Amino acid sequence: MDLIIRNVRLAARPAPLDIGVAAGRITALHPHIPSTAPVEFDGGGSLAFPGFVESHIHLDKAATLHRCGTDGTTLATAIRKITELKASFTVQDVHDRAARVLRDAVTHGTTVMQSFVEVDHAAGLRSLEALLALAAEARHAIDLRLCAFAQDGLTQHPDGEALLDEALRLGAHSVGGCPYTDPDPEEQIRRILALAARHDCNADFHIDFDLDPTASALPALIRHVIETGYQGRVAIGHATKLSVLPEDGQTAILEGLLAADIVLTALPATDLFLMRGSMAPLMRYARMGGRCALATNNIVNPFTPFGDANLLRMGNLFANITGASSDADLSLIWDMLTTSPASSLGVPATIAEGAPADIVLIDAPDTATAVRELRPVLGGWKAGVWTFVRHRPEMKAPF
Repeated sequence: MDLIIRNVRLAARPAPLDIGVAAGRITALHPHIPSTAPVEFDGGGSLAFPGFVESHIHLDKAATLHRCGTDGTTLATAIRKITELKASFTVQDVHDRAARVLRDAVTHGTTVMQSFVEVDHAAGLRSLEALLALAAEARHAIDLRLCAFAQDGLTQHPDGEALLDEALRLGAHSVGGCPYTDPDPEEQIRRILALAARHDCNADFHIDFDLDPTASALPALIRHVIETGYQGRVAIGHATKLSVLPEDGQTAILEGLLAADIVLTALPATDLFLMRGSMAPLMRYARMGGRCALATNNIVNPFTPFGDANLLRMGNLFANITGASSDADLSLIWDMLTTSPASSLGVPATIAEGAPADIVLIDAPDTATAVRELRPVLGGWKAGVWTFVRHRPEMKAPF
């Protein structure tokens, strides 16, 4: 073995055990592995898991608040400010801002991330170039996947579809749409799904990001997903409109999302900030059997002037706002930060023999405590490579 991580717990196996690693994979899980290895690490009874999965973030426009100012907190204002700014984005600029956020995410325990990257008339392919390079540089520490994204609409831009197609050809993993910025929302949905099918990739939509109970784009999306046989390969983000629908209307759409196996993602920091406390009904959808994710969305820009890339903070914030407090509810929220978004991205998320040795330790006895108390992560490995460590605090004047 190359590495033994001793004295840790798993969510499904609370008794302490050791994890043996060789050639980047987990080769043994045992209460005590007698074998010696060149490197051993004492987990001190902490919880081991495969890492957080950030399925919805915008690295290309992170850390731009100082250029845009803090006046105006509406979605339309934020979109306008970033649209004006991104024409000046350079490859180096996007790379450096994104790298700062990516390093923070890794040291907060994230091992997989999907970032949207705007590919359009203003940004061209510059941001994509920057993030593809960053993904290659950071692959030893995090799996960074890119979603080519039409933030400013699609049908009104003659070259929009060709740019998205080129981005997918160059290495983007998925394609994303934003129907509420398009003069023909349903036609954008149709085109994005057609692009996804052409490249055999997933699709991810920012959708229904408002508090107007009329004119939802979700029924059209559900219909097109089912008609094209794309069930299980589509995710949506925001969908705050769901929170203001009458119960029967909300039920009908949630049942449609479930039939189409569409992943519902809430972005607590952004949704609460821009929509004054409203979020999609994740807990209800999860209890219906739907796949749900919690994610960060934006960091220190006009959409969200806060953030530190700590995904667990999103789970704790969501629990506070929704009143989730039981161990069962908090464990469900933990799944929204780990296994559910992993399934959405099609990546493994398990601590098991034969699985990739993606292992993060968090200073908690179980998942509910981790969410409830915002327990700190202590260290992490990606494919058996030690990527970071955070030491437990030590009291110099005990009491």
